[in-house]
Amino acid sequence: MPPHPPLVTPAEIQAAHARLQGRIYRTPLVPFPALPALWLKAENLQYGGAFKLRGAFNKLLSLTPAQRAHGVVAHSSGNHAGAVAHAARALGIPAVVVMPAGAPRTKLEATRACGAEVVLVGNASEERAARAAELARDRGLTPVPPYDDAHIIAGAGTVGLEILEDRPDVETVLVPVSGGGLISGVAAAVKGLRPDVRVIGVEPELAADARASLHAAERVSWEAGEVARTLADGLRVQQLGELTWAHIRAHVDDIVTVSETQLRRAVRDTARRAHLVAEPSGAVTVAAALYGGHDFGPGPVVAVVSGGNLDLSLLTELLSAEA
Repeated sequence: MPPHPPLVTPAEIQAAHARLQGRIYRTPLVPFPALPALWLKAENLQYGGAFKLRGAFNKLLSLTPAQRAHGVVAHSSGNHAGAVAHAARALGIPAVVVMPAGAPRTKLEATRACGAEVVLVGNASEERAARAAELARDRGLTPVPPYDDAHIIAGAGTVGLEILEDRPDVETVLVPVSGGGLISGVAAAVKGLRPDVRVIGVEPELAADARASLHAAERVSWEAGEVARTLADGLRVQQLGELTWAHIRAHVDDIVTVSETQLRRAVRDTARRAHLVAEPSGAVTVAAALYGGHDFGPGPVVAVVSGGNLDLSLLTELLSAEA
């Protein structure tokens, strides 16, 4: 058996929280109208429009002066790309980002606007990772993984710390699952400080590799063509990372899924009722809370809205759809 990867601790997350002061925005908990038990952790209001800035800054701040001078490389379907570009610009670090050609235009433009060099490849997450590894080797760049890294996980875990501080009576936290960095960090923070609070992951039915992994008790991989079917472009990772899988196995109570119809409706209702713009990847938790038919108890329930970066054309389409 391979050695168990060391898990991120609450102390490491608290250190990241202190390190990030003045670098990120402490996002609010927004009550969902007419549902007093449901609160939204509005990471769509974070600088760059997503939670990813927390991990990106925490990782880049850990680099040596030599690593900063040589530059970094990241691969991402969108939000991690923009976060690394933003943090790198703020710290004066050259950045190269590998992105899928099919990424939403708003995410591509935001990454380029921060001055990062963007390298486009196909839509498979494995292809992005391979190209980033090649660039790191050939150009001496330091990799900034999108999720399977202790500094990335600790940065994401600051979301969990803030939830506990702002809503100490929380009973359930719902978290989107892609590669697993966000839920790993949130679960490590929440379970380390409040083991009685449930942490539940949410995935689209069409990209439910993490749920399949939890049920099989081993990492399960889905084909790129399978996960590409979901509208939630940020949740199309084909397999959990080794480190994130260890955190999920140790800390996460369950993973549930939502349909494409439910996540589309969640984007619309989050905008209309809570006045927050959530991309489909960020709205899966709202979909699970409102339409999934799950019993999360009397609450309070906090749904992490992980991002709000979606093309205007898609937002217009979803808002104009019939209920």
